[in-house]
Amino acid sequence: MREIGVPRTATTGPAPIRVLVVDDSHVIRGLVSRSLDSDPGIKVVATAANGKMAIDEVTRNDIEVVVLDIEMPVMDGMTALPQLLAARPGMQVIMASTLTLKGASISMKALSKGAADYVPKPSSTGEIHSAEDFKRELISKVKSWGAVARRRRGSAARQGTDAPSAPAARRFPVGPIKLREVPTLFRPDCIAIGSSTGGPQALFKVFQMMGKVTNLPVFVTQHMPATFTTILAEHLGQASGMPAAEAKDSEPVMPGRIYVAPGDFHMTVHAEGGRKVLRLDKNPPENFCRPAVDPMLRSLAKAYNGKVLAVILTGMGQDGLKGGQELAAAGGVIAAQDEATSVVWGMPGSVASSGLCSAVLPLSDIGPYVRKAISRMAA
Repeated sequence: MREIGVPRTATTGPAPIRVLVVDDSHVIRGLVSRSLDSDPGIKVVATAANGKMAIDEVTRNDIEVVVLDIEMPVMDGMTALPQLLAARPGMQVIMASTLTLKGASISMKALSKGAADYVPKPSSTGEIHSAEDFKRELISKVKSWGAVARRRRGSAARQGTDAPSAPAARRFPVGPIKLREVPTLFRPDCIAIGSSTGGPQALFKVFQMMGKVTNLPVFVTQHMPATFTTILAEHLGQASGMPAAEAKDSEPVMPGRIYVAPGDFHMTVHAEGGRKVLRLDKNPPENFCRPAVDPMLRSLAKAYNGKVLAVILTGMGQDGLKGGQELAAAGGVIAAQDEATSVVWGMPGSVASSGLCSAVLPLSDIGPYVRKAISRMAA
């Protein structure tokens, strides 16, 4: 029995994810379309040169994911975004943005207006990561958000029927997750958060619900390019009411501040002369990422003697697993976002399935969980 809302081909199971590519540049439309069509799990069913044409295509075609340019004639991406979402509820929109502060700022605003994600768009100037990096990121995000679109469509289709909800396919060994006990006297000296696909929205919610932390530093590694992490830090500061900025090399760590790993740099923390100091480096990428969560967690385990509360949020891959193993061995505590609320249960699923977590929680419970740990420290 197939899951409601998930189209299938006649012989091979789930049909390819149906994508609309929107960009005023014929060259960019072609590049994005060819990159997506190279994956058998994706099919570009239409392209459009502006937002108005995109809305027309969405009303005519069964689109699951839109890759949407920001700056276009006739109707730009931000103007088209709410109309696209209204035209086909459940459809996911990925903003294609230039690697500029303006592009990053607009992308973050788009996330708050209902966009699912962003992808740095290719540029003729060469000021982007390699073509293969772009292709890999584009395909992974389209497939991840396409799966979300189908889950939401299936949920909507089941309303008013007696059909049972089909469980999402698990990506890790089936069976109960074993949780580690929190040491009785555990009191964190810092908070560490790692995330990737779907991470910006998850981070905003965690920080909003966690509230202002005045007695501990908070370290954040989100897989993002440079310039985007600058804007991310600003938004996290607004969400939490705490000072927030990209980390700077050799900067002393202060309580009550949020430190965000800058794009293209690993962020680590070291104990030097009785104080904690931030270090940035361009060591090789880990898990195809720089910044990566693993080096941050490894360094914090040593610098804080394990007195670290780490949170692993939604994201593809296993970044955070190896660093989490060292942190847990040092006495640190790890919480992970659960599968049901994760866009991709890769990063949180890897630590949860490895028995490293003391809690596996819905996104809405993670902020209160962190707040409770901090209040225990004050008590």
